[in-house]
Amino acid sequence: MAVQLENDLFIRACFCRETDRTPVWLMRQAGRYLPEYRKTRSKAGSFLDLAKNPDFATEVTLQPIDRFDLDAAILFSDILTIPDAMGLELSFENGDGPRFAKPLSSEHEVKQLRSADMEQLQYVFDAVSSIAKALTSNGKQQVPLIGFSGSPWTLACYMIEGSGSRDFSLAKKMLYERPDLLKKILDINIQSVSEYLRLQIDAGAQAVMIFDTWGGLLTSEDYLQYSLGPMSKIVKDIRSNPKYDPVPIILFTKGGGIWLSDIANSGADVLGIDWTINLARARGLINHASSRHIAIQGNLDPSILLSNPQEIEKRVQQCFEDLSTVKVLEGSPLDGHIFNLGHGISQFTPPENVAALVSKVRQCSADLRLAKV
Repeated sequence: MAVQLENDLFIRACFCRETDRTPVWLMRQAGRYLPEYRKTRSKAGSFLDLAKNPDFATEVTLQPIDRFDLDAAILFSDILTIPDAMGLELSFENGDGPRFAKPLSSEHEVKQLRSADMEQLQYVFDAVSSIAKALTSNGKQQVPLIGFSGSPWTLACYMIEGSGSRDFSLAKKMLYERPDLLKKILDINIQSVSEYLRLQIDAGAQAVMIFDTWGGLLTSEDYLQYSLGPMSKIVKDIRSNPKYDPVPIILFTKGGGIWLSDIANSGADVLGIDWTINLARARGLINHASSRHIAIQGNLDPSILLSNPQEIEKRVQQCFEDLSTVKVLEGSPLDGHIFNLGHGISQFTPPENVAALVSKVRQCSADLRLAKV
């Protein structure tokens, strides 16, 4: 974990340290919007063949870094690797997304569930090591590498439903009718995700992120119990070993703006913000809820990247101007912020629009800091 970084802006921002500009990376930055990704996927044969081959995973992880010179790389993988390693047999159907051959559709199946077999996930840890090595030259790593997992609730949604869904009604039905079964699934997921993230760090990840894609489907009370509660346990578990202290932990709940005051007390170092809440308001809520310095990440609507460079630059400028109005005792209100989208980049995004975004983030965040001096 003690790796020298050529560019440590992302890590510094995660711990709310001073930076001369705001670091930027994008959720799903390696993906179908890039022609080089599509070429590599064609060579691999399928999405799973791509994700389970460390050489291919390394290649596509580095593609957006090479093209846009972003400030962090994120492991190319999928959030559903964990249930696949529990024996649920993951596949991806063309046009239909992920599907499990053995979903948890009965009490018997839930009671037979066991923690993910980490040996079956060795390809992920091999990919992390391979990416870290590929990013390194002359003893220094170009940018930090982010590892990740789905949240226990988000994983449970797919495990129970057996595929993607608009509302995951089967998962919510289990929550209401058999909370004991859902709790068993979540407990196993907590254990599996904790171990999975620790092993990614051991393999070379300098930060880890928990993606809670479907927490926003829950009522407030259920979110706190079934989504935030399990994520907080994972943070506590990782933090129980001091060797992981230098590794920032990011929590992101899509649609989670209404719970930011609660998420601020999860123990995470960085809170991901989607586009449904203003960054300045998010910063104010977090500052009021916690005495700890907690960084924020976000929050441009990914759909804006489907427009044009002028509109993108205007919206980026607005994000920074809003955030710069927050009152701070020292330093810049822009410190402790990582620029990102409010969710994953669309496959239909023109790459030149991403280039315009990255350029504007760098120029604007640096200029506003200088203006405050």
